[in-house]
Amino acid sequence: MKHPFDARRGFLKSAAVAGLALSGPAHALAAANKAAGAGDPWREAAAIARRLANPVKFRKADYPVTDFGAAPCKLVPVQAWISFEDQATVQTPAPGAHDCYAAFKAAIEKCHGEGGGRVVIPRGDWFCAGPIVLLSNVNVHLARGAHVYFSNDPADYAKYGDVDCGANGKLVVSRWQSNDCLNFSSMIYARNQDNIALTGDDWTAILDGQGGVPFAGRADCWWTWKGKNATVNSVAQDKSPNYVPGKLAQNHVNELNPKSLADVAPNLPEDKRRLIQGEGDKWRADDAYLPALSEAGVPLEKRVFGLGHYLRPPMIQLIGCTNVLLEGYQVTHTPFWQHHPVACRNLAIRKVHANSLGPNSDGFDPEACDTVLVEGCQFNTGDDCIAIKAGKNLDTQYGPAQNIVIQKCTMQSGHGAVTLGSEMAGGIQNVYAQDLVFENMNWATNPLNTAIRLKTNMNRGGFLRNFYVRNVSIPNGVQTSPSFYASLPGSPIASKTVATAAGAVVTFDCDYTPRADNVRVRPPEVRNVHISKVRVGNVKTKDGKQASCYQAFVILGPVASDYNGPAPAPAVLPVRDVTITDCDFGTPVDTDHPWYTYNVRGLKLANVMIGGKRYDTTLSA
Repeated sequence: MKHPFDARRGFLKSAAVAGLALSGPAHALAAANKAAGAGDPWREAAAIARRLANPVKFRKADYPVTDFGAAPCKLVPVQAWISFEDQATVQTPAPGAHDCYAAFKAAIEKCHGEGGGRVVIPRGDWFCAGPIVLLSNVNVHLARGAHVYFSNDPADYAKYGDVDCGANGKLVVSRWQSNDCLNFSSMIYARNQDNIALTGDDWTAILDGQGGVPFAGRADCWWTWKGKNATVNSVAQDKSPNYVPGKLAQNHVNELNPKSLADVAPNLPEDKRRLIQGEGDKWRADDAYLPALSEAGVPLEKRVFGLGHYLRPPMIQLIGCTNVLLEGYQVTHTPFWQHHPVACRNLAIRKVHANSLGPNSDGFDPEACDTVLVEGCQFNTGDDCIAIKAGKNLDTQYGPAQNIVIQKCTMQSGHGAVTLGSEMAGGIQNVYAQDLVFENMNWATNPLNTAIRLKTNMNRGGFLRNFYVRNVSIPNGVQTSPSFYASLPGSPIASKTVATAAGAVVTFDCDYTPRADNVRVRPPEVRNVHISKVRVGNVKTKDGKQASCYQAFVILGPVASDYNGPAPAPAVLPVRDVTITDCDFGTPVDTDHPWYTYNVRGLKLANVMIGGKRYDTTLSA
């Protein structure tokens, strides 16, 4: 591998810069909140939205990609996966299609070099066998009817990175499920850039990741790499296309990974090595090996994935960027998360259709970002519609995700509509969600699992504070059957009894998939959450009854018995300072137990309707 330490130094420098940048608004907001006392938090939300009304400005100069050698391609039909379980005939570039990678790159570089402007992709079908890399002061704009098909060959995203990792390819500094790594480039990528935009005329301007199109000469696709989905009683989300047990995937032991952490972390104490690895060799699967590297303190240059590994890249990944606009296009069939900005500041995403139903097709995952506006977007996703994140294991150098406004959006299919976590070790604070429609129009076949969702556990830790939600309409409810979680041995909570994975309108899950994490030493803290004016409608269930959900809310606080670190154990605090007011949750299926609470203190219900009954009470459990 050539020059890995250059990449490491650049990465740490960007982290330090991001940390400094992120500290300012947080201190200002804390001071404002303190001065305001019990004032209206929605004033701060309005101030954030005003700040991001026009986050970018560009020189008035257009650079059509056709001036740099781009040419449209012919399409042919192909049988492809369009979701976890469904196949259909879709269009894909014909064999031998003209590759526009070099033309897109040349146009962006010339635009950047001349002071910026707009790189225009005209109407038509375009094939790109490599990443579109955004540079400062450049707006890449898709005209109405422009459809960019990105290559579905993983090797094309290990050709052009700035870190030569030998047989693993030329890779980029990336994050995968909130852990730092060197990996395949995303289809659209930027790092440490300022004043950038990705825009489209309307939703006929499409960025297509071809996540379900079979690899050449094979039946597998990007989505096959997910492996087996172990969710109990999932609905329309329990398979990975063309996966069968034993096939190599992200959760299958990869023989390229060392047999012991001692090989990559020779100074790691033996007791810590045993804790991180756990029993057996499951930790050697790529999706467990990367978090293990973080826990062991292994530096970035040794966290090499890419070719020979199975960590799918996100579609759009922006790292350490400032003043960003994403607006007016559709993204579809993405290999992994649809949008993943990391440590970005002053970012607005508006009028985007996030439309991908494959495994882990989260719509928008801002991670450790500061000052973000999500406005007027529509989400139809194979995982969480929006999931706010902030690092995992020891990768918390970017600090918290904070000062985020979500408003005037519509959510359809997905695990959670507005989700916080599960990767939130750096903390999440000052999040405002309002004027939303969780339409859930696919409720009969692919329902929204839960509406407002928090996910963390004793591994992911972190904190959630100052989360405000109001004015949410859920006309078709959420999943009306329960999806249970599996607790650890010795837990006071029996496995398969608490519906944290799906079934509740509001789910706070502080014991999220605890069996997936060998290291459980960081209790999370959740406080100051206020939810108001949520209206949930009923639908007709399979047995002919009217129901809106399985339960109205599930608040599962941290489970102290999960802790497996040295004594003395840290304090395990209950979920506290939560209010739910002026809400109507419709009619739950489990009328005998309309909610579930554990390790919760002072949960206040005021004018809350559940199954036609009003509740004004305070719950502690």
